[in-house]
Amino acid sequence: MTASTILSAVRQPLATALAGVSANVFSYVPESVPVPAVVVVPDSPYLEFDTIGVISSTAFSCKVNFTISCCVAYSSNPASLDNIEQLIISVVAAIPAGYEINEVQRPTVTQVGASNLLVADISVSTHYTQTN
Repeated sequence: MTASTILSAVRQPLATALAGVSANVFSYVPESVPVPAVVVVPDSPYLEFDTIGVISSTAFSCKVNFTISCCVAYSSNPASLDNIEQLIISVVAAIPAGYEINEVQRPTVTQVGASNLLVADISVSTHYTQTN
């Protein structure tokens, strides 16, 4: 039996749960960002360990931190701000049980390629134990 991975056990299920929001959802950073978009990426610190002493060789367990980046087109400040607020609310509502929502960062204008996007990051975390 193949061991589980953070991608298959945590990041992809989170992206799948977010698939119901009105945005393009990615469990990785895409080459180009079609807006509106929700992108799940590792946060910093990425992995945290609660173990004191030697980490067990039979059970790998850790806290995994992610950033969910909500992205909308930035063309009119009032409309863009309303769009990102609506996207944040729908993303937070879609986050499945077992994930802790830590905070939402203020929206900032970010240039991606030739486009200006309004982006707000949601910090979430969950626990992962590798299964074999």
